[in-house]
Amino acid sequence: MLRIIKTLLIFSVFLWGIFGAFGNLTDWNGTIGAVEAVASMSTFEGGAESWRATTNPVLILAGALFIILSKVTAGILCLIGGGRMWSARKADAAAFNHAKTFALSGCGVAIFMLFLGFIVIGEGWFELWRSDVFRDLAGQSAFRYAGMIGIVAIFVSMADD
Repeated sequence: MLRIIKTLLIFSVFLWGIFGAFGNLTDWNGTIGAVEAVASMSTFEGGAESWRATTNPVLILAGALFIILSKVTAGILCLIGGGRMWSARKADAAAFNHAKTFALSGCGVAIFMLFLGFIVIGEGWFELWRSDVFRDLAGQSAFRYAGMIGIVAIFVSMADD
């Protein structure tokens, strides 16, 4: 039963990545707009005047693509890993533990994107924490997603008998 639950949790991370990327792509203007608002630091008093603020379209595009490609990569790795885990669910412990590699890599990519993109760059560099508009929407969501995916990864990485 635990192997099935671990596999289903990995498939849920796959869905998180794919649904997230799909949403970002189908609302491209919203995605670009959100990245631009954070990077321009225009959502709080005095932010847009900061030397850190940027409206460079190449950097805005790079930020949006980083988010989307990271979600797709995390999703695909979790799909592959979940499939391998499902196939190995009745195998011995060593085989099942080995099958987790892609799944845990997908979780790692997701946490990396959320931590680097939203916490380090968004909050640390572009001072997202000062924005009443995005602080709760982006910062807390990223922390919540990273926390949940991290818990999934810890649970899945536990050795199986």
